Amino acid sequence: MKRIDNPPNPYVSTHHEWLEPPPPVRVEVFADRSRTILSENDSPDVGFRWSVNPYRGCQHACAYCYARPGHEYLGFGAGSDFDSKLVVKPDAPRLLDAAFRAPKWTGELVAMSGVTDCYQPLEAVWKLTRQCLEVCLAFRNPVGIVTKSFLVVRDIDVLSELHRQAAAGVLFSIPFADCDTARLVEPGAPPPERRFEAMRRLAEAGVPVGILVAPIIPGLNDRDIAALLARAADCGATTASYIALRLPGSVEPVFLSRLREAMPLACGRVEHHIRDVRGGKLSDARFGHRMRGEGPYWESVRQLFELSVRRHGLDRPFRAGGGSRFRVPDAPHAQLDLPFASD
Repeated sequence: MKRIDNPPNPYVSTHHEWLEPPPPVRVEVFADRSRTILSENDSPDVGFRWSVNPYRGCQHACAYCYARPGHEYLGFGAGSDFDSKLVVKPDAPRLLDAAFRAPKWTGELVAMSGVTDCYQPLEAVWKLTRQCLEVCLAFRNPVGIVTKSFLVVRDIDVLSELHRQAAAGVLFSIPFADCDTARLVEPGAPPPERRFEAMRRLAEAGVPVGILVAPIIPGLNDRDIAALLARAADCGATTASYIALRLPGSVEPVFLSRLREAMPLACGRVEHHIRDVRGGKLSDARFGHRMRGEGPYWESVRQLFELSVRRHGLDRPFRAGGGSRFRVPDAPHAQLDLPFASD
């Protein structure tokens, strides 16, 4: 990878409509010249096979992010490096076009943000996610997105047309109902109100939307479930899902350190409940267990979630708009001009 000198600032006035205040740390951007962009998933815990991740690291700085250990493979740290040493994949749209042209590709759903948020602030100037969506539209390839960002509103035009011609759906990750608590745990992400507003706008444009309460942190935000699902239904969501807190590898010390610093009075209670739903441990890496808890406390969380889903009609999974009609266009997708030289 090569560091990019003087990368453009996504927080300038032309983009402030979409973003929160800039982070307090200095951001460094690196270019990743990977030769492929489609990642294949073989975990039975995840509901998709293929994903596209235009960025690595994330300015949302969520203390619980399970992707943090992946930054260590790049020679960076899983803590503040993950929040500030960010990696972009400038060739992502071209590589996706090439992958879709392969004879073996048949138009399976592609998930975006399988690792880090594809609409984090860098997207305001790099536009890699938008360009990848334009590739999907050209091929009529279905897409599913998970995001915390209001920036997704910018791409309503592409998403609504993609849903009309194939299928597109957006899950908004909103684990906290209270803005103050959210800011302590995910300081770089837009507040919950902003995410609900984005959800409403996409729903009004005909794009299927849902809520992902992830992660559920026992003893901290499980009490928010009913309020979150009620608000999501009011904003046009049709589906809801959840994931238990995961603390693999380096995520554990990062999360616990943030919790102890930001919520010293609550950290003991929260850690106790995490261990309670993980059989005395803080994490369980086994397939079939890592995304959910166990025991009486977790059973009460599960029942509350399922009751709220039924009460608010959030049991309607995304369905294809016009039906997926994958096709290979004649000409490769033309990548947009970037606002600066990337090498």
